[in-house]
Amino acid sequence: MASDSLNAIEQERATYLQDAQNKAFSLFEEIEKTLIRSGISEKQLSGEIHKLGSERFNVKTHWHKRVIRSGPNTLLPYSENPPDRIIQADDILFIDLGPVFEAWEADFGRTFVLGDDPVKKRLRDSLEPVWQKVKSRFQENPHITGEELYNIACEVSKEAGWEFGGRIAGHLVGSFPHERIPNDMISLYIIKGNRDRMNLPGKDGNKRHWILEIHLVDRNREIGGFFEQLLTVD
Repeated sequence: MASDSLNAIEQERATYLQDAQNKAFSLFEEIEKTLIRSGISEKQLSGEIHKLGSERFNVKTHWHKRVIRSGPNTLLPYSENPPDRIIQADDILFIDLGPVFEAWEADFGRTFVLGDDPVKKRLRDSLEPVWQKVKSRFQENPHITGEELYNIACEVSKEAGWEFGGRIAGHLVGSFPHERIPNDMISLYIIKGNRDRMNLPGKDGNKRHWILEIHLVDRNREIGGFFEQLLTVD
């Protein structure tokens, strides 16, 4: 009976996380359709995204800063705060959002290309296949550690012809507020140095859920792309 109850709770948690991601996907579709364009600044686009999320999707808060990067700024990982930049007609850009839907976090990232540059389009189109291949490697090894999956992300990115641009390849996700971990920058991330198995349960005994993020870069061309979504919920 206890096992059935735990399974029911876990299924409910997974359903809430998947629902939050589905809503984030719809939000991004609307962003692409109505907001992404050249001639505006990253900061302006961020403000417009905030307004759209609030008015159309009832998003009142984001658990992490809204990240909009274009042109050379796409080389920079999440932790950086580059100067604001005007989006150009031939830019590649990515958006990384952490919208909270009701009480559940989403963490979702996608890349967009303005113009017809074939290299930028190839970079954009490489992101999801790399993400899927890393996910497959994760699923093949139930005892994989955060460090091992980070190394796989770097390896698969290189095989696809790109450099992995991030210090991390993902992190835990759950109900809002997201776990604040000021003194632990390793064990709850997909990162070098994390030798804990990713399938270890949380302190509450529940399954931990992970986000997988892929950041591909070409430093010579000064372009990057980003793709992020749930790893542990199908």
